Amino acid sequence: MTDRKAQLAENLARVEERISAACAAAGREREDVTLIVVTKTYPASDVRLLHELGVRHVAENRDQDAAPKAAACADLDLTWHFVGQLQTNKVRSVVGYAHEVQSVDRLKLVTALSSAAARAGRELGCLIQVALDAESGERGERGGVAPDGVERLADAVTAAPGLRLDGLMTVAPLAGPYAGRQRAAFDRLMELASGLRASRPAANMVSAGMSADLEDAVAAGATHVRIGTAVLGDRPRLG
Repeated sequence: MTDRKAQLAENLARVEERISAACAAAGREREDVTLIVVTKTYPASDVRLLHELGVRHVAENRDQDAAPKAAACADLDLTWHFVGQLQTNKVRSVVGYAHEVQSVDRLKLVTALSSAAARAGRELGCLIQVALDAESGERGERGGVAPDGVERLADAVTAAPGLRLDGLMTVAPLAGPYAGRQRAAFDRLMELASGLRASRPAANMVSAGMSADLEDAVAAGATHVRIGTAVLGDRPRLG
């Protein structure tokens, strides 16, 4: 085993222990929580090593990095999640490799994703990104729609050809009433998710929690956690 593979295996084992312990503390089954490894800034060779170690869900937040990486790993049985703020001029490229876009936060993006998915003959999973730091009608500092805009976007995704509404996503906010209160933020996301599932029972995916706060996300009920640094190590500085 190479040094890098051994390092990743050790890190994955630690993260697995944390998820398992959080599930046990919350009275949940371990299989109820899916680990998504966020591979941004790391090379395709790391993605291949992660696949060898059993990882099947990976995430990226920049198309210019994700597209060539996904192409280099096209022979692997991976589910690719796009988790970054997405500009409409990148949609066609993203639809070429992503199975799930977790950052749907405006009607213009829904229209663009639908057009690209239909053109590609694909069904694309979508999560609505909720910004818990946004006032009504605004977008969040890190993307996302204000909580009162979720239903309108959900209706748009549901009606859009080529798109499938799978649930909600959030990033713990750095400002506003939930800043520094990750558990409260994730509890609020779960309230919104429950409301969404009342009329759309198939939209049962809740993506929340990262390396620093995955326990809070699991305790709240997240179905997917997005872990980068705890698996891959501290990211190199950009620029």
